[in-house]
Amino acid sequence: MAVGARSGHDEPEDRPGRDGSPEGGAAVPPGGDGGTPGDDDGTQGGGRPPRRQRSFWMELPLLVGIALILALLIKTFLIQAFSIPSDSMQNTLQRGDRVLVDKLTPWFGSEPERGEVVVFHDPGGWLEGAATPEPNVAQKFLSFIGLMPSAEEKDLIKRVIAVGGDTVECKENGPVTVNGKALDEKSFIFPGNTPCNDKPFGPIKVEEGRIFVMGDHRQNSLDSRYHQELPGQGTVSNDEVVGRAIVVAWPVGRWATLPIPSTFDQPGLNAAAALAPAALGVAGALPLVFWRRRRLTAGRTAG
Repeated sequence: MAVGARSGHDEPEDRPGRDGSPEGGAAVPPGGDGGTPGDDDGTQGGGRPPRRQRSFWMELPLLVGIALILALLIKTFLIQAFSIPSDSMQNTLQRGDRVLVDKLTPWFGSEPERGEVVVFHDPGGWLEGAATPEPNVAQKFLSFIGLMPSAEEKDLIKRVIAVGGDTVECKENGPVTVNGKALDEKSFIFPGNTPCNDKPFGPIKVEEGRIFVMGDHRQNSLDSRYHQELPGQGTVSNDEVVGRAIVVAWPVGRWATLPIPSTFDQPGLNAAAALAPAALGVAGALPLVFWRRRRLTAGRTAG
């Protein structure tokens, strides 16, 4: 017995054929002839055709296209891989290392800082005569989307020693000095190298918007010291800087970050900071001098 939904009294169960309805009380679709779901017309329920799911092979080109676009955007605006072609940055970087370069922060106005390892385009004349390998089609494509370092672009990688406004100098047997402060370079300079005995230089006043760079393997690096005859006295324009190398990504066994050595954080290294105490002293003394002169002048007038 089924319980009646409206009256609350027992009602007889529906029997087949009692009111012309299909057996079991199944409802007839509006306008239909009692056909069951899933008939030959492929309709379900309210006559809506089922959605066909795309096959994996049909979606694969779309997925590949999206992946390539993302890779290109990342390479252009965020991070790019570069290969180390020489020994000029030993032992910090070895020939064949792959480094990841931060290209994002320069878009927000960030400028190179002392101690950073940076990649920059050839300012002109630095790589003159250097052999450039000829990549195949696959290498060109992977380089274009940023999955492989570019073999055609003439880029260099060095450490920033001085920035715009600094005065940098290195005499024979002496340390490199920036704004009169000696740098302790033992933590990153190649073992057995001297700071600059192969090429003493300076003093050089670095123009605003430019940087003075040197390799960590001093006796095997044609850096700013060797291009002083060029415009800017061997310094590099900030506009030529691609970005800061932040990590050694390959080979896996050499994975490491590239922090700024502590010697570049020593007090008084910043030229502006070094002048600040004197400037504050002068600014504080001026009101006192003017006040004293006014008092003396007023005393003479009263007398």
